[in-house]
Amino acid sequence: MNHKRIEELIRELITELGEDPTREGLLETPRRITTALEYLTSGYRTDINKVINNAIFTQLDEVNNMIIARDIELYSLCEHHMLPFYGRCHIGYIPDGKVLGLSKLARVVDMFARRLQIQERLTDQIAHAIMDAVAPLGVGVIIEARHLCMMMRGAQKQNSMMVTSSVLGSFRKSSVTRTEFLALLQREKPV
Repeated sequence: MNHKRIEELIRELITELGEDPTREGLLETPRRITTALEYLTSGYRTDINKVINNAIFTQLDEVNNMIIARDIELYSLCEHHMLPFYGRCHIGYIPDGKVLGLSKLARVVDMFARRLQIQERLTDQIAHAIMDAVAPLGVGVIIEARHLCMMMRGAQKQNSMMVTSSVLGSFRKSSVTRTEFLALLQREKPV
């Protein structure tokens, strides 16, 4: 990222909004926004192989149990208004000889969330990344998120939540697998 250019653009934007970018409270704002945007869009500059970092392990037995990581927090920016959306991601997969390190699931979510996004694409990208990484029998990803572009402006619906899902392999082909995944997500959360 060209920090100097982005800071110039932010100063211009502040001026166009009717403010003075040289006043005390706004003097460092262009630098702060540039730093924030670099972090919030770091997914564009992140390599999936470095995220996974060889944390793929051979399963020692022939058991193909469903693995679920739920309530993975996510924060992203809507590509239409560049306003935040935030929520939870739930991932399930049935391994076929290989499992992914647990923390890597959260890191994969972060990598794709730290881009200008729409929730539907984000959900698919996470599912396909897991499918590509460990070639499981199936993958299911559900994201529940609140979008500030719908809460702060436009429709102004404070309690709205968007839910998206992406199911691949056995999660798509088998209603029993999908039902098990959804049932396990509905279980009461531990205290």
